[in-house]
Amino acid sequence: MPHILLIQPPIQDFYLTAKRTVPYGLACIAAALMGEGFSVAILDALATGRSAKLALPEEMSYLRDFYAGPDRSPFSLFHDFRHYGLDFETIGELAAKSGAFLIGISSLFTAYCDEALKTAEAVRRHCPKAAVVLGGHHPTEMPGEVLSHGFVDFIIRGEGEPALPGLARAVLSGTSPENIPGVGFRKPGGGLFLNPPAVMENLDDAPLPAIELIDAGYYRRGPKPCAVVVAGRGCPMHCSYCSVGGAAWSRFRLKGIRAVMEELDRAANTAGARFIDFEDENISFDRKWFLTLLGEIKKRFAGCGLELRAMNGLFPPTLDDEVVRTMKEAGFSALNLSLCTTCTGQLQRFARPDVRASFEKAVGLAAKYGMDAVGYIIAGAPGQNAQSSVDDLLYLARQPVLAGVSIFYPAPGSADYERCRKENLLPPRFSLMRATALPICDTTTRLESATLLRLGRILNFIKALDQDELQDLLDLAANSDTGRGSFRDHLPAARAEIVPRPEKPLPDAGPETGRIRNGQTRREAGKRLLAMFLQDGIIRGITPRGHVFEHSASQDLCRRFRESLPAILK
Repeated sequence: MPHILLIQPPIQDFYLTAKRTVPYGLACIAAALMGEGFSVAILDALATGRSAKLALPEEMSYLRDFYAGPDRSPFSLFHDFRHYGLDFETIGELAAKSGAFLIGISSLFTAYCDEALKTAEAVRRHCPKAAVVLGGHHPTEMPGEVLSHGFVDFIIRGEGEPALPGLARAVLSGTSPENIPGVGFRKPGGGLFLNPPAVMENLDDAPLPAIELIDAGYYRRGPKPCAVVVAGRGCPMHCSYCSVGGAAWSRFRLKGIRAVMEELDRAANTAGARFIDFEDENISFDRKWFLTLLGEIKKRFAGCGLELRAMNGLFPPTLDDEVVRTMKEAGFSALNLSLCTTCTGQLQRFARPDVRASFEKAVGLAAKYGMDAVGYIIAGAPGQNAQSSVDDLLYLARQPVLAGVSIFYPAPGSADYERCRKENLLPPRFSLMRATALPICDTTTRLESATLLRLGRILNFIKALDQDELQDLLDLAANSDTGRGSFRDHLPAARAEIVPRPEKPLPDAGPETGRIRNGQTRREAGKRLLAMFLQDGIIRGITPRGHVFEHSASQDLCRRFRESLPAILK
């Protein structure tokens, strides 16, 4: 039986992206513990197909105004709130069966801290004699809040590899853990004892992650088994919205090339992974190091069919022709590019440079070397103007990229979290500090944030159409009349003159008055709804029975987006 059990808790949200929840951090900590002679098991509560529909939490009731559904259109957002993974009682029972004397629980994201704490509570109930430890970003930044719960014995702040083995030895021997880096606990006489966050100075000193403890059969990207690799920690930038670059305790560090290659070799050849995501915050920042790594990957894995991504995003100024070409040769299939925004004032508030020139260069290089590209923007931040976020979408409309709209959420430890706290903008509950909760209502309202998400879906749907489909769509939209203003008025004169008028108008736009045949594919239905949007600026969805209904949306933002599209799509 294992001495130590590490748990990835379930989550409760509108959706789950399994390939982004590989418990890599727990595998790293497990390896450090095993290197100290402990036996370890990982209980991954997410490595299951189980999910259960939940009632929308009361604190999220305002989301009913924005997430109408169910909607089978391509412009749908979210509908069902669900519990993903094992239930808490089952986790507690499995923890008891493990016989572990120490049980570590991951609490990475503040928005999901309730699930981590409910996991800890269930573990305490079933394992009254075990030491219960929480680690991750949330305990690091909110130690007092976590330790206010009596069922948590210890927290680990910072990186777990240099901390948890020492804490385990202290628990076994009954000695004081005060000298252990990163440890926090309640003092017997009251108050808290908190050490500074633990940091690994040399990442190469860490053993290879114990990926054999991860359910590799569950984590897949389509038919391909997938794995995660992290080649460095920290970030050299200091973007206001990010807690990683804002963490004074976590400097930017890269592993040696040999160590990264050993990890890749184990993931690909031992675990059989054929899709590997580098979860680094800024993997391409050190150009010489990155090119050396890519060259080694080319030599080692040529012809293996290995697909690589950096899904956390790449900083466009770090990408030039040699870098992108070598990424393609090494197995990268796409560039996930961080644009952030094109608004100069907002860039200053985000402490970000204007990367449009390098972004466009990187997008061109992606096309040159046959790679896909995604451009990510942030919307809904404090002080951010929603009209400027529409301009960001229109900028992406001109580029051969998919649009990724990331709704801002306040991350504890970031400069923007402190700004939100000082300006009384923080949501009342930690559970609301997630993008799906549209957490900030400031200069961008929640209605505008939801609208921007849907406009991003519309834009990507347009980009997925071939030229003939797009021409047919524009023809239909330009000549239909729903009484809400003509798309023809905004078309270039040459196009408006040659488009014939259709014989029949589009159906009424009122709720539940139009109908889409159930036999139509989602794509066909989407084209019909898109034509309607281009004609009158109303975003619609489709019920399971085929009824067309209107989504709540900002008409000002829809109008700005719709009226600017003709010049872009011509």
